[in-house]
Amino acid sequence: MFRLVDPDPRFHRSFLEAADEFAAEGRPAYSGLVSLPAEDGFPGLRFSREDVADPAVFARYVEHLLAERLEETPRPAAYVPYTVRWIVDEHGYVGRISLRHRLTDLLLTWGGHIGYGVRPSARGRGAATYALAQMLPLCHARGIDPVLVTCDVDNEPSRRTIERNGGVYEDTRQGKLRYWVPTGPA
Repeated sequence: MFRLVDPDPRFHRSFLEAADEFAAEGRPAYSGLVSLPAEDGFPGLRFSREDVADPAVFARYVEHLLAERLEETPRPAAYVPYTVRWIVDEHGYVGRISLRHRLTDLLLTWGGHIGYGVRPSARGRGAATYALAQMLPLCHARGIDPVLVTCDVDNEPSRRTIERNGGVYEDTRQGKLRYWVPTGPA
């Protein structure tokens, strides 16, 4: 059975295994590791797979993810606060889901409010569908209704995940299917 939890250092080993699965698939960005560019007033920030192999660095990475929920956390100007939750099961880390607290022009076209990634070995078991369903009340509590969720035009499993959660197709932009998902009570 899946659960959504706040990022936590206790998932270190299974997180690294998942990051390795994403890298082997050719999609290392799906692991959720952070690389933020430096700009005026922000020094930049990077947590690579090699960095987080060290438990102390992994703990700092977890602290960073939790701090991203706060408006006052330093970040590049084009980035918005977000809440990330980890999808876990009895074996550990399965994936992640993130709620961006507001949309920029880029997110309105391409990224949406919510993004998620499930490690390859855990796909096809309903983890993403579960996680999206569990995030909708958080969206509603933040006053986001409906929430924009996008996926690649050729990502049939993600399309089904969004539609199972009530997503209403709006259009396709720059290779992304765009859906609005209601977050309030039916």
